[in-house]
Amino acid sequence: METHPSPPPPAFRSWILERLDSLLSESLRQGSPSDLVRYRLVVGAACFLVVFNLLYTVAAVSSGLPPYPSLAASLIYASVLLLTRRSATIEPPTALLLTALSLVLIAAAFVGHAPFISTHAICTLSPIIAVYLSGARVGLFITLLLIVTLCLGYPLYVDFAQPAIPPPSPYLMWFGHIFAALALVGAWGVGSLHNAARDSAQGSLERTLKALRLSENKLSTLLESTEDPVLSLDRKGLLLTANSAARQMHLERFGQEAVVGQPFWMEPERRQRWAPYVARVHAGERERFEEEFEVQGARRLMDISLSPLRDGDGKVVGLTLFARDITPRRQAEARLGEMHRTLMDVSRQAGMAEIATGVLHNVGNTLNSVNVSTSLVMDRLRLSRVSSLSRAAQLLREHTVDLPTFFTRDPRGLQFPAFLLALSEQMEEERNTLLQEMRSLSEGVEHIKSIVSMQQRHASSAGVREQVAMPALIDEALRLHAASFEQQGIRVERDYAPVPLLSVDRHKLLQILVNLLSNARHALMDSPQKDKQLSIGIRPAPDGERVLIEVKDNGVGISPENLSRLFTQGFTTKRTGHGFGLHISALAAGELHGRLTCDSPGPGQGATFTLELPLVEEPGPGPVK
Repeated sequence: METHPSPPPPAFRSWILERLDSLLSESLRQGSPSDLVRYRLVVGAACFLVVFNLLYTVAAVSSGLPPYPSLAASLIYASVLLLTRRSATIEPPTALLLTALSLVLIAAAFVGHAPFISTHAICTLSPIIAVYLSGARVGLFITLLLIVTLCLGYPLYVDFAQPAIPPPSPYLMWFGHIFAALALVGAWGVGSLHNAARDSAQGSLERTLKALRLSENKLSTLLESTEDPVLSLDRKGLLLTANSAARQMHLERFGQEAVVGQPFWMEPERRQRWAPYVARVHAGERERFEEEFEVQGARRLMDISLSPLRDGDGKVVGLTLFARDITPRRQAEARLGEMHRTLMDVSRQAGMAEIATGVLHNVGNTLNSVNVSTSLVMDRLRLSRVSSLSRAAQLLREHTVDLPTFFTRDPRGLQFPAFLLALSEQMEEERNTLLQEMRSLSEGVEHIKSIVSMQQRHASSAGVREQVAMPALIDEALRLHAASFEQQGIRVERDYAPVPLLSVDRHKLLQILVNLLSNARHALMDSPQKDKQLSIGIRPAPDGERVLIEVKDNGVGISPENLSRLFTQGFTTKRTGHGFGLHISALAAGELHGRLTCDSPGPGQGATFTLELPLVEEPGPGPVK
């Protein structure tokens, strides 16, 4: 019964393969699985031949045969191992191995007088190794070389040269058969090595394919999970792959399924419009643009990205298309833009209302003074002694004919000079009082005219950038609150460091200052602090590129949890507040390329608002923060 050797255990096989791989250079170890099988076979065959020839050398020395040919062969096969450890390709060690194996067989026949070498087992190993390592042509060459030299050349050499060939002794017969058996074992070992290397490469290939399939499944799952259409086309426009979103959109748009291998249907006008993009993508570039589609009667705006599809050599063989429906985003952007415009209108109106409130407040205070002056004038006129002067004139008219007698004998005439003196003094006092009240009345009217004129000047210059002197503009904002500050007993301190003119929108900046002063006024009004102070200062920033305007009060202060929400629309801590003032001021500061911040130690400790503005005019509208 024929028995077959069992394959080596996997652990031993792995150990053998690791030892063989250690004899390969780094570049050879990085080869493909199929190439790695050949590389391991070269190393395995060289190792076997080194051991085989070393054993043959020892046996030859003990039997009196010349050991030099087998020793030289061992050195050559060791050189093959040295080449595989240093060479970047397998061709040099393979060529050396096949050449050495052929020459050793030929030398054994002609020099070693081995007449039956062509029938030796190792001779049959040479063509097998040659075919596997270098292909059919090289294997045929090695086979023909051995046939010509060993099967034809050596018999002719024996017939014509008639060398003295000693008859084989029983010892030599056993010697030859023993090494033939070793050669057969070596053939089996090389074959087993091939199978082991092939199985290892096959396992590596299967693991690679499994990893590729897993990666493909992950990629497919990823593409199928997205709602964005994704597809790929070859250079002729034929569909290669498409996810479900792309197929569904194609079905909704054109009423038919997208079929792989068929042209991806597109309207002629759109295909013509896309032609330049596709040409650039086929040239290796990437393209991104927006395109509008009509799907089931609805307009959908898509963000299209085209990328080159390359093969393993990097050649462009098609394109990939990624599309994203940005219709909701554009609609949201449009709504956001509309909300921003509405908010800006509201902020403008609120700012105008804030300024108008300040104007009306100051005008109202001035009108109160005008009313008081008018009432005093009317009371003075109503209580005037002008009527006494009329009665005195009437008395004189009655005594025109007897004035001397009237002034010398009539008791009333005797008192008339004293009456006139007293009346003149009283009329002079009334005149001075009326002049003072009329002067106060005129000043009040002039103040009202200046307030209205200033408001008209700012309203007419809204939106226009101009060179503004900051101290003068702050003083104008303070004048709008002057009467209320005086009524509330608020002491205002100014600290203006020299700064250059700023190119700003005067109206927006005045709007911010009026809001900040109004906010400080309310904080001071609500504070139990008796010494109400408000300080406003101007100073350059440490970087020298910005100017800082600080409005500081010792009012009610701000709690830490409210500081982060202070500039949020609708947020207010006032009972009658609307939550627009500081939010509008922050927006206006952003439009001026500046920033509005606030700092407060805590409730009851006041607050400081800081407005930062650039000294150099920046192009374009400022960001809204």
